[in-house]
Amino acid sequence: MILDSFLVSEDAERVLLFLAARQKSYATEIAEFYKRNLFGIQTQLEKFESGGLLISNKVGRTRLYEFNPRYPLLKEFLQLLQRALQFLPLEERERLLIFRGRPRRKGKPL
Repeated sequence: MILDSFLVSEDAERVLLFLAARQKSYATEIAEFYKRNLFGIQTQLEKFESGGLLISNKVGRTRLYEFNPRYPLLKEFLQLLQRALQFLPLEERERLLIFRGRPRRKGKPL
C-alpha cells in the first residue's frame, strides 16, 4: 500500500484512507469494504482513538468514528491522506469515493 513506510499495519492504512474518503464510518463497514477481519479494524480504530487522532460517538448500538477536529496536526495529516488517495488504483479509489448511503424510508422493502 501507499503509506506502508509510515504505518505498521495494513489495517491502519485502510482505516485512515477510508475515513479520509468518507469522513465517518463504523468498524463493520470498513471491514466489509476491504474484506478484512473485524477485530483487526476495531483494534486500529481504538488505537487511533486512544491516541487522539479519532473520536467516536455512539448512534444507537453503532459506534461511529471520525477524525478529531481538535487534533493538532489534523489539517496536515488529512492533506497527506488525500494525496495518498490519489495514488490508489483507479478502481479502488472510485469504489471508495462513491458513496450512496441515503436514508431509507421506514418500512421500505429491501
